[in-house]
Amino acid sequence: MRDYIIRRILIIVPLLLAISILSFFIMQLSPGSYLDQMRMSPDISEDLIKEMEADFGLNKNVFLQYFSWLGQILQGNLGQSFTYRIPVSQIIISRLFNTLILSFAAMLISWGISIPIGVYSATHRYSWLDNIFSVFSFIGLSIPNFFFALLLLFAIVRLNLPLPINGMTSIMYDYLSPTEKIIDILKHLLVPALVLGTAGTATLMRQMRGQMLDVIKMDYIRTARSKGLTERNVIYKHAFRNAINPMITIFGFQLSSLFSGAALTEIVTGWPGLGKMMLTAVRSKDLYLAMAGLMMGSLMLVLGNLAADIILALNDPRIKYN
Repeated sequence: MRDYIIRRILIIVPLLLAISILSFFIMQLSPGSYLDQMRMSPDISEDLIKEMEADFGLNKNVFLQYFSWLGQILQGNLGQSFTYRIPVSQIIISRLFNTLILSFAAMLISWGISIPIGVYSATHRYSWLDNIFSVFSFIGLSIPNFFFALLLLFAIVRLNLPLPINGMTSIMYDYLSPTEKIIDILKHLLVPALVLGTAGTATLMRQMRGQMLDVIKMDYIRTARSKGLTERNVIYKHAFRNAINPMITIFGFQLSSLFSGAALTEIVTGWPGLGKMMLTAVRSKDLYLAMAGLMMGSLMLVLGNLAADIILALNDPRIKYN
């Protein structure tokens, strides 16, 4: 396992380099640049635009732009944002915590609900609760995230519930005590976390139910029952540990969406996270900020798959990496 982890970590560097090349040149395929919107303003002179092109390095060809950006990355500098005129690392750090707590809360809700329901539905197949869960899962699969967020916000306003509908903190946040600040953030976190969490619940629940149904039919499950083991031990000690393996792989892929998967929800609910900012950066062709977001997502995907492989080996002793 140690040698396998070392090999996977060493592969990350050339893999991220290849991803950076593809991402950088694909972004260049779209027409125009960040300065195009400024050229449309009569208040900005052509000399100022040329000066900004030189400052941003946009007057160079694509290859020189890439190697210039790569040189900055090797020096630990993510570049400067065209829009905010401050270092990209400073922008990311300022919003990283917001996105992490939102994504963590959403994954906690999603996995905490879907796994128990999936196991219950498989062990009580075609019961009335299983049918109800199946109906709700199909409804969840058919409703887009942003629409569900709008429905929740409408319900909060219509029912006059004591919950905030926008932003991350209240106006009087700076004057609150530390405990009150945490409660205030949790209140603002509830709606976007519910939207993101329930969005993945339907898919995960159906996956868990299907995996459990496949495992329960196996011969070794019938053997375990014939030996007189309790149904609880059969389900959770034997069937569940084998059915959870594909779910661990899905978990590894989900880690890559921590920074980008919440973009639409952040826009609708006004949550100041990275997803909304990265979407704006790609649309405005804020090159260095967009590249930082793409590389962070790629790194999370690689690390997520590595973490999933490690958890799989720890969960199932039959899995060996050599």
